[in-house]
Amino acid sequence: MNQNEKPFQFLAWMATTILILAAILASFVPALEYHHWAFIIANSLWVIVGLLWKEATLIVLNAGLTIIYVLGLIL
Repeated sequence: MNQNEKPFQFLAWMATTILILAAILASFVPALEYHHWAFIIANSLWVIVGLLWKEATLIVLNAGLTIIYVLGLIL
C-alpha cells in the first residue's frame, strides 16, 4: 500500500465504476430500469467504504441516497 493510499481503495474504485455505469444506463437506456439496482449497489458499497474508512460524510450521504433509491423502487 502506498503512503497516500487508503485501505480498501479497490472497493472504492469498484463502487465508483458501478456508479458511473449506473449513470450511463440511466442516461442512455432508462427504459431498462437496471440503473436503479446499480445505484443501490454502488451507494451501498460506498456506505461500506465509509464505515471502513470511518468517514461519517460518506456514510450519511450514501445511506441517504440508497434509501431514496429503494423508496423509488417501492413507490
